[in-house]
Amino acid sequence: MRIAFFSTQPYDRFFFEQENAEGKFSFQFYETHLGPHIVHAVEDVDAVCVFVNDKINQEVLSVLADRGVKVIALRCAGFNNVDLEAAKKYGIRVCRVPAYSPEAVAEHAVAMLLTLNRKTHKAYNRVREQNFSLNGLLGFNIHGRTIGVIGTGKIGKAFCRIMLGFGCKVWAYDVFEDLDLRNAGVTYVPLNQIFEQADIISLHCPLMPETKHLINEESLSKMKEGVVLINTSRGGLVDTKAVVEALKSQKLGGIAIDVYEQEEKIFFKDLSTVVIQDDVLQRLTSFPNVLLTAHQAFFTDEALTQIAKITLRNVKEGLQKTVDKLDPAFLV
Repeated sequence: MRIAFFSTQPYDRFFFEQENAEGKFSFQFYETHLGPHIVHAVEDVDAVCVFVNDKINQEVLSVLADRGVKVIALRCAGFNNVDLEAAKKYGIRVCRVPAYSPEAVAEHAVAMLLTLNRKTHKAYNRVREQNFSLNGLLGFNIHGRTIGVIGTGKIGKAFCRIMLGFGCKVWAYDVFEDLDLRNAGVTYVPLNQIFEQADIISLHCPLMPETKHLINEESLSKMKEGVVLINTSRGGLVDTKAVVEALKSQKLGGIAIDVYEQEEKIFFKDLSTVVIQDDVLQRLTSFPNVLLTAHQAFFTDEALTQIAKITLRNVKEGLQKTVDKLDPAFLV
């Protein structure tokens, strides 16, 4: 079974080669993202493995189908970057990793919240320079605050449980309510109630047409003064320009994001010697109450091990004649 990997980093190669110790698969690794510019280089493979910023549109799928590719394997949970209808049209199966390590992402969201609030990143830099002043490092108690969680899938559920442990009042919104969370003390409320009354809002929902720019000028206007926003889900959930305005007006008390709506041109690259041309990102990162990480919430040993294991299993099953239609890993 031959697989071409795109958007690969050294750690991708390490974990997939570790999982392929018996040599059942043959790998081709490309650092570039998959798109029309590179798709014609794909040949003599059974499957293509992609990540969050690869573009698998109809044009790309048409070429892959002509080249005999049978499976598109996403090594992530999200699939908004794949044209599923076109994949179905060309008879290409699409699979993903629906739950590799929900705790990894949830824990990173909490880490970002704590860092943004208590300014530990700034304190670290100060102490390194022998500056032991506490001025400007004031935070607030998270205990007793109202946390609004939008999306209670596996990651949102893990985040809710952690925040309950902090002694927070946890409100949640999701199309499908989770009985276990209700029993644990989470209260499901309308989305507007979260916007209007939550002290901290954390996003854990997929990116779909219905959720694109869920955080926008209108929803931000409903929020409390000084609200804190956390996004470890998908960059497109947030209208970044609207967030910049909310930061300027001090409506937002702070924002911590691990994802960005234009991240495919920036994240997973070393741009330390380059002038970044994205004016919106440059403006966003100029605020002292903004914390940005480069899509690393998933980045734990446990998560990468699971991603490699499940992805290779999906490819093997996808190349078989029949797949269980109820398997959440398979979208087409």
